[in-house]
Amino acid sequence: MRCEELMKRNPECVRPQDSIHEAARLMRDKGIGFLPVCDEEEKVLGTITDRDIVIRAVADNRPLQSTTCEDIMSREVVCCRPDDDLSDCEDAMASRRKSRIMICDDDGRLVGVISLSDIAQHERSRKTGKTLQKVTAREAHV
Repeated sequence: MRCEELMKRNPECVRPQDSIHEAARLMRDKGIGFLPVCDEEEKVLGTITDRDIVIRAVADNRPLQSTTCEDIMSREVVCCRPDDDLSDCEDAMASRRKSRIMICDDDGRLVGVISLSDIAQHERSRKTGKTLQKVTAREAHV
């Protein structure tokens, strides 16, 4: 199976200059905990999670209205292409310890997102369990 067959299309994203308050409201309203940070051309610059907002902003008492997504985003961009095999996405999740992978076109524009839960719902394989173990291993060492 290819990534484009499982990915969620038209994912929500934020701009680097958006406030984390705006990002948190979008997450709440859409019931999500992850947002790609993209420029005006939809090229991925980083990501922001609900955990990033708590750990990097709220815990440090940063002002939510004036702290931008760029201020606290993770700059590591881990992505696959739509025509990549789903097993490549799982391998990227496991090796980079990411529970979500962005799907980008050849120009680096965001076209979709695949989460570990998407994979788990699609294929109940032993590999999915191993991927989950590797992704969550980072949390055991915090």
